[in-house]
Amino acid sequence: MNFHEGEFIYINKPYRMSSFGALAYVRTRLSKTLHVKRLKTGHAGTLDPLATGVLILCTGKATKRIESLQYASKEYTATLQLGATTPSYDREHTVDMTYPTKHITRELIEQTLPKFLGEIQQIPPEYSACNIGGDRAYKLARRGEKVELKPKTLRIDEIELTDFDPTTMQMSIRVVCGKGTYIRALARDIGQALNSGAFLTALCRTRLGDIRIEDCLTLEEFPEWLSKQEIES
Repeated sequence: MNFHEGEFIYINKPYRMSSFGALAYVRTRLSKTLHVKRLKTGHAGTLDPLATGVLILCTGKATKRIESLQYASKEYTATLQLGATTPSYDREHTVDMTYPTKHITRELIEQTLPKFLGEIQQIPPEYSACNIGGDRAYKLARRGEKVELKPKTLRIDEIELTDFDPTTMQMSIRVVCGKGTYIRALARDIGQALNSGAFLTALCRTRLGDIRIEDCLTLEEFPEWLSKQEIES
């Protein structure tokens, strides 16, 4: 392998670690192995800290491919809690509102999900990395400032219900989508479409382009994997 010329490393990002944190972990060990101060690296497609799954890391000249990789199709599995919302649309924040759920059935959910297929408009979460006048939206939101984000056009190719528990009011979905899709915002919108509320309790990116989660290393596995590689100087 020639990490300076460019390689791709596929990581299953752990829960509660930022994408940058996962990149830094790998870069530190690569740089030490290669005896360089700082190897050029980058990642394609940021995952929220509370999400897990496929994170593609690029080294050396392969970092030029980051933008094209971000446009690749993505697949996610997600679990939604119905009947409540949080400010971030996931478990980063505590519940701020509750809603009725007695009317929600599997049939209603299966009738509702197809409304999100194809080209749709989606307002990104306030707690996101969207740029507003030079500031990140999440920084403004954390300072208590009003955040106004405009709807963005995106595409959802597949969405299906994989599980629904009427006792706990939790549902699980599989989503295949394009660049710029916030699954947290999709959870919010599904809750609204069901005349209730919803937020994410779990999210995993199972595929990015042709790379599936089965192709990925955990961070615990990475040092041993690296020690077994034949590395060109």
